Amino acid sequence: MKKADLIIVAVVLAVAGVLCFYLYFVNGDSGKFVQVEVDGKVVDTLKLDEDFEKQYDFDGDTNTLVIKDGKAKVTKANCPDGVCVNHKSVNRSGESIICLPHKFVVTVTDEKSSDDEIDAVA
Repeated sequence: MKKADLIIVAVVLAVAGVLCFYLYFVNGDSGKFVQVEVDGKVVDTLKLDEDFEKQYDFDGDTNTLVIKDGKAKVTKANCPDGVCVNHKSVNRSGESIICLPHKFVVTVTDEKSSDDEIDAVA
């Protein structure tokens, strides 16, 4: 490679790095709500900016959701694998914590959802 080629590659990598940094850290939208689903049904929609703790019990399955400092986290669950408990806190729109054995899903959204909304696919 020539010196000019190395400079071009370095510039392209630098621009890509700055763009990734901007999109993830500067422009990353924090969600406003947390939607809790159990077995595909929305059971709670909570504000992400209000501290909250609740244990969800369904058919012997328990998951404890904690919202603190604008982040949501599953802190306790009696599922066999514990993946949901080991998942990092979520606060960005579109992020989810999923407990497959319990069919328990926590999703960060921008808007408070309504079951009355028409599905775009339908």
